[in-house]
Amino acid sequence: MVGGLVFVLTTACTAQLNWEGQTGGLLTPFAYTSASSAHGFGHPEVAFHYMNAGPVLGNEFQASITVGFLKVGEIGFTRSFNAQGSATGLSPDFANGFNISHIKFRLVPENAHRTKFVPAIAAGAVVRTQVRRVTEVPERENTTCTDFDLIATKTIDELRGLPIVLNLGVKLTNASLMGIAANSPNWAVRAFGAAAFEVKGPKHSKLQLGMEFAQQPRQLKEVPGPFFPTTATIPTTLAYFARVRTGSDSPVNLDFGVAQLAGKVGPVLDLQARHQFIMGVSYRF
Repeated sequence: MVGGLVFVLTTACTAQLNWEGQTGGLLTPFAYTSASSAHGFGHPEVAFHYMNAGPVLGNEFQASITVGFLKVGEIGFTRSFNAQGSATGLSPDFANGFNISHIKFRLVPENAHRTKFVPAIAAGAVVRTQVRRVTEVPERENTTCTDFDLIATKTIDELRGLPIVLNLGVKLTNASLMGIAANSPNWAVRAFGAAAFEVKGPKHSKLQLGMEFAQQPRQLKEVPGPFFPTTATIPTTLAYFARVRTGSDSPVNLDFGVAQLAGKVGPVLDLQARHQFIMGVSYRF
């Protein structure tokens, strides 16, 4: 299970899809779900994200589609692509794309029972399949990296002109760096969270500025081992982002961010991904 504390935005701007296609921030999920009616599916949302992950990890691309259902859930699919980096010997171990499926259910609506303090509570799962990275590459095997999430999110809008959202979640995971570094050797409890605030921009636009963190399982599967004989320790992922909502009725959101994934994680293993640029665009039909 993973716990996280998030300070984010207003309910109206939580429709943005994150890196893995979930309703959320730049990297982390919220307890909110994509809009839908109580009797069917909502309009789909699509997103595209790009990350310059450095000379070792290469360039990462994510194409996502997510749809809400029954006013309490969302389901989506993301395809992850990679353009191989330039680090001889290491980059081929991170060059394969993989599939990401997710589902999320809201268990408790926000402000239930006419209160002002009850958060929205949701449970979800993220399943990454056909992951062939790190030790799976020389072994020519695919693996599956999974998260199970429990998240609580509360919007605070009493502060005029400065909406804030609090998010608290738990995640059980065997994925390292959201699958970018494949599996951890065991399931682990890790925390994630964010903090952001929103200000008004020109022509009815709005700008959110924020930061996120996502703890990672500390070890990689089969490292040390025959292919990576030295130890490796994965740090917490950090991200700083700016989200642009282009207008009150616009279906388009833009994300720009910088992520700190991992640097020197072992004596001879440097992932060189300390300050990596991310951008994304999300469109609601």
